[in-house]
Amino acid sequence: MTTNATVPTRKTGQLLRFPDFPPRDDMQNWIYIYDDAVATSLKAFLRRNRTPNAIVANEVPVGPNLSARAGIRIPDLMVIFDGELELMLEQRGYEIAQQGKPPDFALEVASPTTGVVDYTAKRTDYERFGVSEYWRFDPSGGEYHDAPLAGDRLIDGRYEQIPVEEIGGGAIRGYSEALGLYLYWLDGELQFHDPETNTFLRTWDDLETIAETAEAQVQVESARADSEAARADSEAARANSEAARAERAETRLAELEAELRRLRGE
Repeated sequence: MTTNATVPTRKTGQLLRFPDFPPRDDMQNWIYIYDDAVATSLKAFLRRNRTPNAIVANEVPVGPNLSARAGIRIPDLMVIFDGELELMLEQRGYEIAQQGKPPDFALEVASPTTGVVDYTAKRTDYERFGVSEYWRFDPSGGEYHDAPLAGDRLIDGRYEQIPVEEIGGGAIRGYSEALGLYLYWLDGELQFHDPETNTFLRTWDDLETIAETAEAQVQVESARADSEAARADSEAARANSEAARAERAETRLAELEAELRRLRGE
């Protein structure tokens, strides 16, 4: 992995910032990336397994030069290794000329309004930008894109299609060398799979299930502890009762022995 040191050519406050875009109305990103915590899980995985400097960004403007508004794209999901986060925040975008390297990964989620552009004009632009991998995910199964799941890898400056395969049950997957993960189209959901551990990165639903299972386990353990405590209390009470009975028996025996001695005139 090549690391490029980046020195801004303008002082803070003088960097070109990309103007804000109006909000999108298709809500595809919210449903398939934000709501399921896909981006958060991906960031946690990459920072833990690849590099602590991994940047996972959503809808951040990217292009060779941010001042050239016409040449800008805003990927739904973008990954950069060894980029300058502070510079990106200052510019409110990812300017390749300033950063010194293009993004390593970009992904677009299909929508009725942008589907065709994703696999035509955007593919051309990301190739021109030098984005290492460009993926398309269509939750509809291919109604808005040219395929449910498709990816391209930059080889000698040109995109070459990444093989994808159906693996049964309608699941489709392709391997991202940039991320070291499989991308899955799974029942219309986007998921990332780690081949080393043979597990999917956890979504929000997974975390909720884990939390609910843990809470249920805590309740079971608490009930077991309460039962053990009640049993211990019962055994202690029984032991106290038997001790009291033994003490009474000893007292009665002593009384009988004393009475016997009296009758004998001892």
